[in-house]
Amino acid sequence: MNDKIKYLLSAKAVRERTTKLFDLTKEGKTHFEIHEEKLPEVAEFVLEVIKDNYPTLEIPFHSRWGHFQVGGVDRNSQLDEKLQSLDPVERARTKLDLVITSVLLDAGAGATWSFDENGKSFNRSEGLGVASWHMFMNGAFSSDGSLRADAKKLMNIDSQDIEKAFQVSQSNPLIGVSGRASLLCSLGKCVAAKPEVFKDGRPGNIIDHMIATKGKSFEAEDLLKAVLINFGDIWPSRINIDGVNLGDVWNHPLLGEKNDLDSLVPFHKLSQWLTYSLIEPIEQAGVEIHSASKMTGLAEYRNGGLLIDTGLITLKDTALLKKAHKPDSEVIIEWRALTVVMLDKIADIVREKLGFNSEEFPLAKVLEGGTWWAGRRIAKKLREDSSPPLKLDSDGTVF
Repeated sequence: MNDKIKYLLSAKAVRERTTKLFDLTKEGKTHFEIHEEKLPEVAEFVLEVIKDNYPTLEIPFHSRWGHFQVGGVDRNSQLDEKLQSLDPVERARTKLDLVITSVLLDAGAGATWSFDENGKSFNRSEGLGVASWHMFMNGAFSSDGSLRADAKKLMNIDSQDIEKAFQVSQSNPLIGVSGRASLLCSLGKCVAAKPEVFKDGRPGNIIDHMIATKGKSFEAEDLLKAVLINFGDIWPSRINIDGVNLGDVWNHPLLGEKNDLDSLVPFHKLSQWLTYSLIEPIEQAGVEIHSASKMTGLAEYRNGGLLIDTGLITLKDTALLKKAHKPDSEVIIEWRALTVVMLDKIADIVREKLGFNSEEFPLAKVLEGGTWWAGRRIAKKLREDSSPPLKLDSDGTVF
């Protein structure tokens, strides 16, 4: 793998390339305008949400695990109870099997889908989390019906399996069902093709790979690199260079022609979300993961929606708010880029007000405590269905 490709598969590249589009926006060359004078006001709103959600400031990383706890149900403890007889690393493997499959099923659900659990209804990310948790607990990802995921079963998951587990019907439609099924099939193929990394065909064996290659102490970005390299084949092949599927990486014409590597803007949203979600189970197995502050914010519609809904960024042409945009459109790439950059700026103000440094209060805590939920809160206030301010034409594999 050449150095330019390695660079694109890094958090550093996400920060640097998104900053280029931020700078071009300030020069008036993109679809957006930035109103940095609103930063203190938006940071104050995020701080208010943080204090509402976590008054003691004991904030976990922004990860899938929080979604398993919605509705006042401690599903994580239910899982722990079933795993208590296992050794710490095997417990971690099982939790990683769960969270990897769940994250891959997490792209936007649409405004009308919901999941019913004992009379309680959950929608969007939380509903997807609860539905995927039940799917895993029912043994749907394992060839023998046990609490694990394996390549053989994953490769045979189809749309009907997703529709049944997620209670999909004509009156309860879920966006991107076939895309979600395809991602799980791709996960199975990817894991089966790398027995040196995923022994026994289990996604959760990523912990064994990390310990074998990095020992019991490493950076969060080491884990991200392992995710990008070893799970990279999962994603639909958009840009493939020298046999490497770059995943959530997009060409923006302001940065160069399509065949120019300098024109590419990486986000790695689901890969970073997955990495944040892997940290807790791996640490529970006695491994230290540090320097999480090097990771970036997640370029998705809750964080991005916060920027538009608060007026921190505005579209020059408001007619663009009325139509749906594909992930490769210039306006979506610019929106996502500005999201990454502005999240860093919001986080700096929040940390300063709370008296923490970036290692004590990494971006993952700012996302979990505040920006994601602030985006959700203001969307609900402005739009009855809590939809994002910019409409997305998504296939279930990006957001």
